[in-house]
Amino acid sequence: MAQKARKKSTHGKPRSSARKRARERPGERARARPRDSHSSTAAADEVARFSKLADSWWDPDGDFRPLHRLNPIRIGYIRDNLARHFGREPLSDRPLTGLSVLDIGCGGGLIAEPLTRLGARVTGIDADAETVRVARAHARESGLAIDYHHRLPEDLAREKGRYDAVLNLEVVEHVADRDAFLAAAARLMKPKGAMVLSTINRTLKALALAKIGAEYVLRWLPVGTHDWRKFVRPSELAAGLKAAGVEIAEFKGVLYNPLMDDWRLSRDLAVNYMAFAIKP
Repeated sequence: MAQKARKKSTHGKPRSSARKRARERPGERARARPRDSHSSTAAADEVARFSKLADSWWDPDGDFRPLHRLNPIRIGYIRDNLARHFGREPLSDRPLTGLSVLDIGCGGGLIAEPLTRLGARVTGIDADAETVRVARAHARESGLAIDYHHRLPEDLAREKGRYDAVLNLEVVEHVADRDAFLAAAARLMKPKGAMVLSTINRTLKALALAKIGAEYVLRWLPVGTHDWRKFVRPSELAAGLKAAGVEIAEFKGVLYNPLMDDWRLSRDLAVNYMAFAIKP
């Protein structure tokens, strides 16, 4: 299926795109495109799967509805932890003013846009070109200056140590090489910088709720969105970050309340959880 999706994305574009490619300088397109999964942290099948859903990012009742419902918790967690770490007042109008933030796997910009409104200078990167197109268009329509790129973290070697904060939200369970991905992300943090992560634990409870329940029973997500074998235990996440020179400061569970149709923070890490980490 991934091969078919890639073939479609290559040959199904308008002729105007083909003419544009013809005008590009030699090597320009190669530099703009992330490398294949054999030499990068991107998993080709995962990229193809999300590429098909690119136009659904900003539909609150579409394929990304769970992320829209989860977003208030994610934004609050990021804001509060970054404000505390950098000595800001989290409830001020723009508590992240002046902070440089890199959103890895930015998707359509569901996190990048709110953080920009909170004052951060946000750069968003994603492995899928169509997703980046959607993110740029929505930011432009919203009057927000966000620097989006079709890139992978390992492609940003020249930006080593550039960012105050790096975000990896609902990403690490989709990459081809988790430890290489975490190492590439860590290299982009400034000394004393912060990283915020959000992922799913590899437990039987997560298999029942986040995989079978979300995809097959409740139909919250398209079937095949997640591979339970790629879910990440907190201990594995901590070990991968420690090897990259980053220390976990805290873990927080994220629980769904079906009666209120919303999410809340918890001490229960059995399914969804977030983490805040610091580079010494």
